[in-house]
Amino acid sequence: MKNIIVGTAGHIDHGKTTLVKALTGRETDTLSEEKERGISINLGFTYLDLPNGNRVGIVDVPGHEKFIKNMMAGATGLDLVLFIIAADEGVMPQTKEHLDILTYLNIKKGIIVLTKSDMVELDYLELVKEEVRDFIQGTFLEDAKIIEVDSISGRGIEDLKKILSEESEKIEDKESNTPARMNIDRIFPVKGIGTVITGTLMEGHVSKGDELFIYPIDEKIKIKSVQVHGKDVETAYAGQRTAMNISSIKKINVSRGDVVAKEGSVITTNIIDTKIIVSKNRDFSIKHWTRLRLALGTREILCRAVPLEKEEILPGEEGFIQFRLEEPLVCKNRDRFVLRSYSPVETIGGGIIIDPLAKKRHVDEALIEELKIKESGDLDKIILQYTESENALVLLKDIVSYTGENKEQVLNKLNELIENNEIILVDEKYINSNVANKIFDNIKEIIEKHHKDSPLSGGLTKDELKTKIYYDLNLKELENILELMIKNEILQKNNEYYGLKNFKIGLNKKQDNLRKEIIRELKENSFDKIEDLKSLSRKDKNREQILKYMIDKDIVIFGNNNILLKEDFEKAKELLIDYIEKNGSITISQYRDLLKSSRKNILLLLEYFDNMKLTKRVDDIRVLVK
Repeated sequence: MKNIIVGTAGHIDHGKTTLVKALTGRETDTLSEEKERGISINLGFTYLDLPNGNRVGIVDVPGHEKFIKNMMAGATGLDLVLFIIAADEGVMPQTKEHLDILTYLNIKKGIIVLTKSDMVELDYLELVKEEVRDFIQGTFLEDAKIIEVDSISGRGIEDLKKILSEESEKIEDKESNTPARMNIDRIFPVKGIGTVITGTLMEGHVSKGDELFIYPIDEKIKIKSVQVHGKDVETAYAGQRTAMNISSIKKINVSRGDVVAKEGSVITTNIIDTKIIVSKNRDFSIKHWTRLRLALGTREILCRAVPLEKEEILPGEEGFIQFRLEEPLVCKNRDRFVLRSYSPVETIGGGIIIDPLAKKRHVDEALIEELKIKESGDLDKIILQYTESENALVLLKDIVSYTGENKEQVLNKLNELIENNEIILVDEKYINSNVANKIFDNIKEIIEKHHKDSPLSGGLTKDELKTKIYYDLNLKELENILELMIKNEILQKNNEYYGLKNFKIGLNKKQDNLRKEIIRELKENSFDKIEDLKSLSRKDKNREQILKYMIDKDIVIFGNNNILLKEDFEKAKELLIDYIEKNGSITISQYRDLLKSSRKNILLLLEYFDNMKLTKRVDDIRVLVK
């Protein structure tokens, strides 16, 4: 059974709610004010079982111009619209506005229902039909079926149900394997149960026991129970009107327009790049810093417009616009929205988000080219553009959120790009090959300079490189990049130092003579005089470089940069082990006599051997660590 959402649209008092009651037998106006005034104010919800076995959820929207905001909230996520026009009045102002809104929200299927058809003569009815056909030319409704009904007598209602059955078969099944997302349209407390939130499940599925997040407040929730059309279910699927009883949150923290989604699957942003169209039916143009109302899902947010392609977008024109939002917006790439003027409030256009993570930038040809790529919907180009603009390693979930596509599609495309050497996979993160090459070049340049300035050094550690590179990489990411450079035979690693692959340290005759001189000094000192790196350098940069070169070749660094000849260090270690093995333990005095050194130097060695877990101190003696 398909999960289908059908909505009503049309001018006030054209019979939307009465038609829904005639179809379902249920009243969707539940507020006392709605019943007293005879008009719909809030959204109404019910369902209808069709002759073919499909059950459709029905969203009844208000038609009054004062409640357009509620109408837009209800129109989001519709699969099919019952576009209602009263036969005794024909096309009216909200008829036009509702059609614009449906178009901007990318609703693609509809049935035109002429209500109150028993109230007019046949000749007049034909004139209304002609008016309607002219009105829908060039819109998504131009090929829609037109049916005459009378909701009071019931004439045409069964025929409408049959048409709904036929049209429902043409609606494609929704993708339920994507992360769950639902725009909240109602929140209410239920005594003894807790907070209940409702909406149309736009994507994915949600089950009892699932843990989700409410955005933009970033509150974690657990789903205690799920209902679809008033009945408890284990799982609700995309396209179903869904109610969730949630835990761990107070009603006061949640508001209409918030979004329930899987963690990390949506983006919270304050700047978006978009492609918009301004309505040809309004005398309104968008200029720099025009204040507007942007409606997406069940939320309306105030914003400022920054045209990116031209100074002004006139009625009937399209263009790229960046919106600076006055409060956070929860969205995905490719989401549709409606634009309304600030005051007086009228629907003046709509569009599609093409970059939900936009940045303030200078307008130039390169930016416009980027926006055209994003607008195209070409997934591989969008992924390449996004990964290149990020200048870093990015997670799969971020790419999925940015593109607005499902995880499987994105993974398949990423694998193609990896095979084509356009994307590189590094420890579960992805990097654009162009970005990787720029980082490689940056690291090579830094190491080349280091080799030139310190020819006797084997290279730089990753910690040293992190402070010098231009790119914002954490240590783990940098290490992965360095390993990739080793794999590509750009770098080599010697202990903790990274150097260029073909770089070889070699001493000239003068440097080798200085090395031999240092060795002679250390031999003379032996255990009598243990110096550290600073004192042994004698404030001579050349000596310091050669000493660093000699590490692990001729000398050993221990403790706080203390230095011994390698052979002396090994001798000190062997004498210590032999003595303890024969005698069971050793004192400071006994070890001092073995090495013929001072108490101070003996302590330096013993503390180092304790730290490296060769020995351990027990009162005044040392024993070997077993």
